[in-house]
Amino acid sequence: MTDTFHSSMPIYSQLAERINRQIIRGELKPGDKLPSVREMGTQSNVNPNTVQRTYRELEGMKIVETKRGQGTFVTENQEILAEIREELKKAEISSFVKGMHEMGYSNEEIQAGLQTFLRKEEGGTQ
Repeated sequence: MTDTFHSSMPIYSQLAERINRQIIRGELKPGDKLPSVREMGTQSNVNPNTVQRTYRELEGMKIVETKRGQGTFVTENQEILAEIREELKKAEISSFVKGMHEMGYSNEEIQAGLQTFLRKEEGGTQ
């Protein structure tokens, strides 16, 4: 699997964001072992040093834990996982609202459009 990266953000940050999203979606569960630095580098087509930096960043955020001689694992701390989920939600909403404001929509128009969209989603029509 070769990933594509955007030049607007450092690769290690993009890799960390992808791992966070995999955790939020449940693809990576609490206690799951992440691929080794070398494996992840090969899978993502990036330098192992970049992967190491990604894992260090995630460890600093307490999202993963490195166990010497065993590897790097997703934290089992549910509070931290809930915080990650909430932060990603806020970031997505903020980006969406900012984009809508840039197109000239008011908060009321955004809210009405979102409510209409969600009602259609609940009804199964798109």
